[in-house]
Amino acid sequence: MPASAPAGLDLSELERDALTELVNIGVSRAAASLRKMVGRQVLLSVPEAEVVSRRTAARLIGQREAETLVAVRQDFSGAFSGRALLIFPEGRSLELVRAVVGEALGEAEMRGLEDEALAETGNVILNGCLATMANMLRESLTMSLPEVLRGDGSLLFELEQEEAADGLVLFLYINFAVLERDIHGYIAMLMDLPSLAALKLLVGDFIARVMGPDGEEAGDAG
Repeated sequence: MPASAPAGLDLSELERDALTELVNIGVSRAAASLRKMVGRQVLLSVPEAEVVSRRTAARLIGQREAETLVAVRQDFSGAFSGRALLIFPEGRSLELVRAVVGEALGEAEMRGLEDEALAETGNVILNGCLATMANMLRESLTMSLPEVLRGDGSLLFELEQEEAADGLVLFLYINFAVLERDIHGYIAMLMDLPSLAALKLLVGDFIARVMGPDGEEAGDAG
């Protein structure tokens, strides 16, 4: 984790592993929902978690995708708060809509349904992921309505706000692809440092619950 993270807010190896596992379970649950929607297997990468600036988060996405991006954005609040993004290269968004609504519709009809279908897909995936994580942490979250955005990483991560541009955030990043479909994208979550501090405490409580007194995994873990 970068040295720029304030003292006390960097995650230990055990905390990072626990957080990665929480995210992995949440995203796997969300992927199962997506699989039902598109009728194809969904492949996931191992989640990556880093404390970076918003500018760096935007650059990480930009390094992977040169074209315009489409994103479904939802804010979440509760014991920890932040913003979740389901991100696609623009050229893949119609393919996702086609997979969700079926092959019968023409391109003009699909374009008319594009934002609605993307928002619904994002809502299912992001809600599924975050609700699962919160449930495992014995908390609940409130989600905003999904919003569809188009632009580059600077727009998605709101780098026009200079005060926020260099502020540190927890950047959780997962790559996914739909088998037998030309669909791939990313799930990203941004949390500011106060939320990271709250999440760190919750992760610590989670570790204490699933680990026995001798440091071994407890028999009733999960």
